[in-house]
Amino acid sequence: MFRQPAFGIALSTLVLASGLINTSITSHGSTESTNRSQPLLIPPSQAAILTTTTSIQTNALEKSVFEKINQYRVSQNLPKLRLNTDITEQARIHSQDMANGKVPFSHEGFKQRVSTIPLRHNGASENLALNKGYSNPASEAITGWLKSPGHLQNIHGDYDLTGIGVATNKEGEVYLTQIFIRSK
Repeated sequence: MFRQPAFGIALSTLVLASGLINTSITSHGSTESTNRSQPLLIPPSQAAILTTTTSIQTNALEKSVFEKINQYRVSQNLPKLRLNTDITEQARIHSQDMANGKVPFSHEGFKQRVSTIPLRHNGASENLALNKGYSNPASEAITGWLKSPGHLQNIHGDYDLTGIGVATNKEGEVYLTQIFIRSK
């Protein structure tokens, strides 16, 4: 059984997605002046450091989402979710594809993502967020999800497993995907 993903917009720079409604994505204007005609060049010696730093930051954001969602569930007398690497892999791929512009910011392909996960399940849902300009994008996403009835319904859902994927792009946009699964 698949539950239709929810939609809501919490803030002008935080967008929560649905495959049902198309909405424009707005973001903070930068106070930093940049010359867009000049490419950003990173010396090869620093490229590996940048990739490692980005990977560490996205892993920390994934961990933060997992911990905060479980803290919230416990506060609501709901059981904690268990993190699953197969679900996390699909969530990461979706966030990376959105960040790289391979797919739109949406739940497009949700059924395929879930069917790719090698687990028997009775239900699944997904929350997405896109934000820019926040010092803690994970907290902003969760705040938006908790204020959105459909996203909150997913968080409160009768699920036991989850996976979280975070990706960023060169514009500083942070894409978050959380997939919820009720295993058999």
